[in-house]
Amino acid sequence: MRLIDGTKIALRALRANRLRSGLTTLGIIIGVAAVIAMVAVGSGARAQVAEQIRSFGTNLLLILSGSTTSGGIRLGFGTVLTLTEDDAKAIAAEIQGVEAVAASVRGTAQVVYGDQNWSTLIQGTTPEWFVAREWPVVKGRPFTPQEVDGATKVAVLGQTVFQMLFGEADPLGSIIRIGKVPFTVIGVLDWKGPSTMGSDQDDIIVIPVSTAKQKVLGMSRAGPRSVGSIMVKMRSPDLLDEGERQITSLLRQRHRLHPDQENDFSVRNLAEVFAAQEEIARTLALLLGAIASVSLVVGGIGIMNIMLVSVAERTREIGLRVAVGARSHEILLQFLMEAVTLSLFGGLVGIGLGIGASKVLSGLAGWPTLIASRAILLAFFSSAAVGIFFGYYPARKASRLDPIEALHYE
Repeated sequence: MRLIDGTKIALRALRANRLRSGLTTLGIIIGVAAVIAMVAVGSGARAQVAEQIRSFGTNLLLILSGSTTSGGIRLGFGTVLTLTEDDAKAIAAEIQGVEAVAASVRGTAQVVYGDQNWSTLIQGTTPEWFVAREWPVVKGRPFTPQEVDGATKVAVLGQTVFQMLFGEADPLGSIIRIGKVPFTVIGVLDWKGPSTMGSDQDDIIVIPVSTAKQKVLGMSRAGPRSVGSIMVKMRSPDLLDEGERQITSLLRQRHRLHPDQENDFSVRNLAEVFAAQEEIARTLALLLGAIASVSLVVGGIGIMNIMLVSVAERTREIGLRVAVGARSHEILLQFLMEAVTLSLFGGLVGIGLGIGASKVLSGLAGWPTLIASRAILLAFFSSAAVGIFFGYYPARKASRLDPIEALHYE
């Protein structure tokens, strides 16, 4: 029997019991749709995390000021300003492989322009910050080292602040008030989108660090040169571990820490942090796919069950076919093709349903989804494999029936 003949016979047998065939494929349809939808959600989550990681910058080391203990409670890093602008200059001068170093302070303030106002993050930093964060200015320009030295009242707006205060108007040269201090808008940053923690990175105003300390956020008791953090961009990801070691050694020396004293700062390799977050997203994608795959197994069991019922119902037909010359492998092929046809039909319908479900999830729940062609191919071939795996036993059982017993089967 040729493959095409077996397929025609299988289709005729399935059409003879359309309702039962349709209900049997339902398990495969749901299974494939679940796999497509869950893989799309997982892949979308991974893609979103990867995009957020890229948006923050690459090859970054983040140095945070130290912690303190109050009333027996140890507070987190950054609660005591132990870093200074001089530390940042020393890192830039003495650590090999450094591309950019930016000392920063930050806080929140109310910003006013005309009859519009907005509460936002104020980032006081140096021009190297734009290089470290790989964050270009798309309108106007960033501030200069001379404007940092002179504590000039100039500001670069994030896209969210720009939209909230100016809408579609040109902000360059406009005067805004940060707190009660007037600032001239000299630039607008490019879009960045949400961070890996979900916060809006574009809700920010960047000003010179000296201006932030002297006129907006106030001086720290730790000293006029103190900063909350230092961001270091290395020239290559291969230099991150060595850079972290050298920076730790340099800062311990500068802060005059004894060998038995803990660091009064924290150096964080953001590549490791982001890698951990990406691994979590990858694990989530695999977990969702594995859970959805259970539905395929359930659908396969349904196919096996209905094929066993079909073999029992058609025992006399099988005996008659064998008696007139049909071979065992032809009987095997016929029933196996019925199972595979059921499974493939369910797979095709399930793919369409899964793509639709992914778009619905993305639209209604706001979940990021990414439908990859390989996921569709995987679901299709998985449905075929389910049909072969779960259909083989009933087909083999049919091919081994004794023709005499089959003809006398009641």
